[in-house]
Order: sequence, then C-alpha cells, then structure tokens
Amino acid sequence: MPLQSAVLFTFLKGFFLKHCRANFLVSSIFHISFFTHWQFDYLLETVVLLINLAVLHRLMVSYLPPKIQARQNGRPAQAKPEVREGLLACADPFRNAHSCMPDSPVMDLDEALKFVGEFGPYQKRAVAVLVLTQVYMACQSMLIVLVGFTPEYRIEQHQQQDGVPVSQHVTFTENVDSIVTEWFLIKQQAYKVSLAGSLFFAGLLIGNVVFGPLSDKIGRRPVYLTGLFFEVVFGYVTAFAPSYEVFAASRFLVGLMNGGIGLVCFVLTQEYVGKSYWAMTGTLTSMTFAVGIALFGALGYLIQPWRNLATAANSSGVLFFLLSVSLPESPRWLYSQGRAERAEEVLRFMASRNGNAVKHLMLQRVGVSKAGNHKSRGAGVLQLIIHPVLRLRTMVLMYVWYACSLVYYGLTLGAGETSGSRYVNVAMYGLVELPAYPLCIYFINKHWAGRRKSMASFLCLAGSACLCTTFIPENAGALLSVTSLALVGKLMVSAAFNIAYVYTSELYPTVIRNAGLGVCSMSCRVGGILAPFVPSMRALHTSMPFTVFCLSGLSAGCLGLLLPETLNRPAAETLEELGSPGLGRVLESKPLLYEDESCASTHK
Repeated sequence: MPLQSAVLFTFLKGFFLKHCRANFLVSSIFHISFFTHWQFDYLLETVVLLINLAVLHRLMVSYLPPKIQARQNGRPAQAKPEVREGLLACADPFRNAHSCMPDSPVMDLDEALKFVGEFGPYQKRAVAVLVLTQVYMACQSMLIVLVGFTPEYRIEQHQQQDGVPVSQHVTFTENVDSIVTEWFLIKQQAYKVSLAGSLFFAGLLIGNVVFGPLSDKIGRRPVYLTGLFFEVVFGYVTAFAPSYEVFAASRFLVGLMNGGIGLVCFVLTQEYVGKSYWAMTGTLTSMTFAVGIALFGALGYLIQPWRNLATAANSSGVLFFLLSVSLPESPRWLYSQGRAERAEEVLRFMASRNGNAVKHLMLQRVGVSKAGNHKSRGAGVLQLIIHPVLRLRTMVLMYVWYACSLVYYGLTLGAGETSGSRYVNVAMYGLVELPAYPLCIYFINKHWAGRRKSMASFLCLAGSACLCTTFIPENAGALLSVTSLALVGKLMVSAAFNIAYVYTSELYPTVIRNAGLGVCSMSCRVGGILAPFVPSMRALHTSMPFTVFCLSGLSAGCLGLLLPETLNRPAAETLEELGSPGLGRVLESKPLLYEDESCASTHK
C-alpha cells in the first residue's frame, strides 16, 4: 500500500476513535482496512474504502448546522462546534496542522512561556538590547547638568567720566564651553538653564500620557521604534541648535520621546519573559540607567565642548535603534488583544531561537469579554478613574511616583552644585544607586518582605536620611556630613523607585498596563519638574529642601502600605480578573495576611 494511504487511514482511525470511542464497528472497520491494505488485493481495498467513506459521511452530517442537518435527515439536532471546527481545520493539511493533533497542548500564556523558555537565549538578547538603551536615555536625562554648567565669571563695566556706565563685558574665569558661555545665560537670563531642564521633564510628562495608552492600543513595538527614531533626530537638533530657543524646543521634544519609549521599553522587558523574571529585568533596567549616569559623567570629562558632548551622547541611540528593529511584538500584548494566532507565531519564533522544537503550541482562545471589547479598549485611561479597584490604586501609586521623583531628581540634579569636580559628582550620584538593586532583588522576592513592604521601607529610610541632615552641623567631618547622608537618601530612594516600576507593572492588568504606567509616570514627571526649584527654598531656611524631601518620603512610604501584595500571585490579564479576591483587594485583613504568608511559604 502507498505510504500516503497508510498515513490517511491511520489519521482517520485516530480521529474516529477519539470522537466515537464506544463505536466498536468503526474500530473494527479501520482494523480490517489497515490489515487488508497490506494483505489483500485492491478490490477488497476499494470495498473497505467505500464503507469508511459511508461512516465518515454519517458522522459529518451529525455535526452539520441544525438547518442543514434537518434537510439531510428530516430532524434537527444540536451541532458540536468544537468538532466542526476540528473538521474544518483538518480540511487543509498545510494550514494549522498542529490544531489537528489530538495531543496538542492547549495552555495560557504563562504556561506557554514556561514551555518556550521563560528567559531563554533569545529573550536574554532582546532584553539586553532594551536594557542597554537605558544608557542612551540616561545620557539624555542628565545632559543639562553638564551642558548647562555655569562657571565663575566677572562683569567689567566701562564708564565715562561722569560715572554713567556705557557697556559691560563678561569674563568667565574658567575655560568652560557650555550653553551659558555661548549664549551668556547669566543674571536675568540665568533662569533659562533651569527652564530647559524643566521643558525636558514636561516633555517626559506628556510623553508618558500619550505613548502609554497608544502602545496599549496599537502595540508596543511600533510605538517604541517610532519614539526612539525621533528622539535620535531631535537629539541631533539639540547638538546643532543655532539659538537658545531652538535648543529649548528640542529638549522638550527629546523629553517627549524619551518619556514614551522609556515606559514602553520597560514594559517590553517584562512582557518578553516569564513573570518569575519580572523583578530581575526591572532591576536590570534601573541598574543600567544608573550606570548610564556614571558613564555620562566620564564622557563629559573626555569630551568637554557641549556640542561635541551632545553629539556623542546622542550617537549611541543610532546603534540601539538598529539593534531594536528586529525585536518582535510583545506576545503578552497580542494575547491580551485576542490575537492568539499572532502570539503563537511569536512564541514559536522565540522557542526556535531558544533551541526548543515547539511545533504544536496552542494558546487558549479567549472570548471578547476576556480579550477586551472595543468599549473597554477605547476607554483607556478612563478605566483608571471608573474602575473602583484601579481608581484607589492609581491615586496611591501616583503619589508614590511623585515622591520618588521629587527626592530622586532633587538630589541628583544638585550634583553639579556641590563642591568638587562636577564630573566626579555626576558619576558618584549614579554609582551610588548600584548597591540598591541587589538589595531590591533580594527583598522583593522574600515572602516576609515582598514588593509592598520593601517599597514602603526604602521610602521611609530615604525620608529619615534626609531628616537627619537637618541635625548635622556644617563643619561636620567627611564621614558624617550632609553630602554623605544625601547619598544615603539617594541610595534608598533609588531602591524604592526601582521597586515602584516592578510593583506598578504587576498591579495593573495587561490590557491597561501601559496606560497605568503612563499616568503614574505623569505624576513622576511633575515631581521632576518641581525638583530643580526645591533648593531655592534655602532662602527660607537652610534645612527646608531636605525637610520637603523627608516629608515626601515618609508620607509616600505610609500610603504604599495600602496597596496589595503581588508576590507569588498570578498577573491579571483583563479588567474582569481584578474582581477576584486575590487580585482586587486594596486593604488586606489580618487573617488574610496570615493566610497569604503561609501560602507564600509553600512556594519556597
């Protein structure tokens, strides 16, 4: 018998035995058919084939729609859609061949990622590209600290004999090339340096609001690539700006793109990997940003003319854009939008690059209510206000992000004003963050600490460090000084900021995760806009800036305790899943806390 006939009859036998296990006649017919193909002549083969086709026709009629079935046998019957879909899928052997296999695994996305590889070689390369992009983003964020440096200067006035000043000549005592020395941003024009920094953070604010919901609607990949491309373009406009007005406008546009791609880049590092690796990828993202700050300080020392520095810092973005072009769309976003077939293609592509032969991977098909209907998808940010659980979470998280940003940037942007080399100060304020991230990885994965308690503790410690600076005299030693305590506060708030990113991404469902992160980042940028103006409060009292940082950290830490713990709990994919007791509560009762800790201990 030809090989094709043997394969066909073996498949038909398996199909009928699966759906008609009690039909002994069918089983016998196929046994006889298979035997006769090898032992008897073609006449007997033809007879058995006709019998098989008759049985096949009878079974297919039983699965036809009721109206057609009524015309076939005169009585209506309820068709079985799952079997009818199986017959249609098997009609074309070259399309969706994996759906015809009786033993094809059907799983949700988290199970599929475990099957594919939660953090395989391909995911490591993709996450590495996204994480290293943070170096470029850090250079753009800290650019104003070095290019806007104001050196010492003196003003010489040329007077006539009657004492009336005729002209003034500004002489800078340091050999510094910055926007201040090129456009004479001193005296009444000095505010323009801070204005350029505030415009950058204003762009971050708008970028978070616009790009977050946009990536939830049209996808992560197109928003990320478009934003990165235009940030590089506007970065070169900054480097070659002919006037301050063009420079300030370009800083706003760079901030607009930076805020958008920073958010989407972080989300992609989470959604490419399994949930058990979210904390690690989020921590790596923040660590690389801190390394980028330190590298920018070293780059500024090597390249001191501000236009050359801006060009060099922006050129790394070209490399990261070229490396990011080949990145796929987020399978988690595709699955949340009901595009399971496309998500399967991405997962199979990842599996092949990871060295796993996954040919029959199938995701559970979610209905319209689970994938998110057009009404819920169109609502976007409005769901953060309408949904009762999301509303309270968003209010608390917005204040936490605001406090983190105010303390973080208030201490970081002051690096250029402290005594000593400005390049060393910038690098030091970046490197001081690095010890915080191993602590984050350790604490947030422990059942006795988790995300919530760790974030609240680090915020309170940051506020306490800033409070202690108010009791330190100005002539204190180098070991215990205002600068050392400020660095401790920067260390603590960096840890809290890192946890806030990871924690927030776990508190929001996939269908609205970017919108939630965008709104929280918006409040974060408000803190960034206000941070440069806090040091001016020294006019009221020398300890006033640190008092503001202290109250912000302590209050945010206390409010963070109102959020639910997400450690060892499934990530919500849709808004409907927030209704479950484990995902929807905001305040946890004491008995439930004991229960959660015991459940968490069973996972260790």
